[in-house]
Amino acid sequence: MRTKESEEMYLETIYLLKNQKPSVRSVDIVESMDYAKSSVSRGVNLLQKKGYITISHESGEINFTKEGYQRAVEIYERHEVITSLLVSLGAEKKSAEENACRIEHVISKDVFEIIKNYVKNKD
Repeated sequence: MRTKESEEMYLETIYLLKNQKPSVRSVDIVESMDYAKSSVSRGVNLLQKKGYITISHESGEINFTKEGYQRAVEIYERHEVITSLLVSLGAEKKSAEENACRIEHVISKDVFEIIKNYVKNKD
């Protein structure tokens, strides 16, 4: 995992998986992201070293630290808000999702806050 974008993709994937099932392990990430086991192993180990997740030695279960959970929620929020904006502007849902996934990793905090306030108040 070399980039902030990869880190964020792993955090978002773990967040989404944890909302779907009670226990998340590396194999679930492999299946969800369709990545090689070795890539996921490296990715989750780096997230663990950065203090975003813990991995149970007994079960292999992945859990967020407080900091990791907060970061994952922020990433997912960016995805949802940007998708909502793009759909409201006329983009098809699938296209909006795909583009939001790319935009969410490069948008600055201040511009995201402007978009977030706009989406929140447009109704």
